[in-house]
Amino acid sequence: MTELTQEHETDSKVWTQGFIKGMTEEGESLSEINPESGPLGGSAAKAHSHGGDSHGGGIGVPDSSRAGRLTSYNLADFPTITGREEEWRFTPLKRLRGLDRVGIKGVELNGPAPLVEVTKPDGVTVETVGRDDARIGSAGIPEDRVAAGAWASFTEATVVTLPEEFAGNAENLTTLTLTGQGDAPTASHVVVIAKKFATGVVVLDHRGTAVLSENVEILVEDGANLTVVSIQDWNDDAVHASAQHIKVGRDAKIKHVVINLGGDLLRTTPAARYSGTGAEVEMYGLYFADAGQHLEQRLFVDHSTKNCKSRVTYKGALQGDNAHAVWIGDVLIRKQAEGTDTYEMNRNLILTQGARADSVPNLEIETGMIEGAGHASATGRFDDEQLFYLQARGIEESVARRLVVRGFLNEVIQHIQVPALEERLRESVERELAATPQ
Repeated sequence: MTELTQEHETDSKVWTQGFIKGMTEEGESLSEINPESGPLGGSAAKAHSHGGDSHGGGIGVPDSSRAGRLTSYNLADFPTITGREEEWRFTPLKRLRGLDRVGIKGVELNGPAPLVEVTKPDGVTVETVGRDDARIGSAGIPEDRVAAGAWASFTEATVVTLPEEFAGNAENLTTLTLTGQGDAPTASHVVVIAKKFATGVVVLDHRGTAVLSENVEILVEDGANLTVVSIQDWNDDAVHASAQHIKVGRDAKIKHVVINLGGDLLRTTPAARYSGTGAEVEMYGLYFADAGQHLEQRLFVDHSTKNCKSRVTYKGALQGDNAHAVWIGDVLIRKQAEGTDTYEMNRNLILTQGARADSVPNLEIETGMIEGAGHASATGRFDDEQLFYLQARGIEESVARRLVVRGFLNEVIQHIQVPALEERLRESVERELAATPQ
């Protein structure tokens, strides 16, 4: 495991024994704009309608807090994107190929949706349904204009269901291979449901060429234990914006893994919310940006329920001119989320000059009665001392560099715990390293 030569690092922890210093049982003096419940609960959930003008949130002053961001099923509720907004300031809008301009001057997502091929074990159901299916909207509400555009544009959805008490594992997994059908802008919608006490692994494997705006809903019911791996291994010309909405029930657990490798521009925005106590969220990410690639990951973990846990670990490597990676990690601990235990970390390894990584961890705490909270971020190049150590033992510099990168990224790979995928990712990393300028 490598340690970065840290050109930029932030590390912040708060570990408590009942209270955070300077706060009381009631927390700080908080603004009334922050709602008591998350955007997937209470009246917001009841207001849901497929294609109606209902809001899922939108309470508060935009950007004043992560809790105040607008959520809506209605595209018209979102203003035109200018690039000056916090959630878009790192994204090269011109390279989105129109995904941000749906509904403006006739722009539509009317290209052919990705072809879906399925392999699954007995007991798991995979259905193609219309947009009026009641299960659509059970886990998430669009949080930006691109996701709302996809919501307004899809015609059919793929629904994967693991039945109650289903006993799946890493050798008995469900794989959806989504193959792009060309460069005409399009939309898709996927719903993954793990019923009560189900256990299993679902892989979303994106390939081919596409200009795709996608919503993925992941519903983990009470007591279920689900792993979802989203692999973006597109052709070099692909553009993909994927909003992944996660809702976790009481005593349930989700392991969510994002692998961003191939494509021109990838923007992945996972958001996890809790609907019951005792739930756990693990979020892992691995990305390898080459020359000219833009790989953006924006996460949100919304602790709105007592005694829940979250862990976030994202690692990436970058090489080549104008390789750009963005990681934004937002964690919100609401006033009512006593007993929360959370930590998020991002590490970036710069392999060549001309590459850039932006890493911004954000932690909002509205109550002092938590178990622990913290975040860490570091971006840097190789550790010269480590390279010297390896070279001093007769290892060539090029081989030594590969060993360091392998060790750096392997922390994420080994957490997936799906042998076939782990081997595939190690091979992908080797291909990337073989192309690294010396």
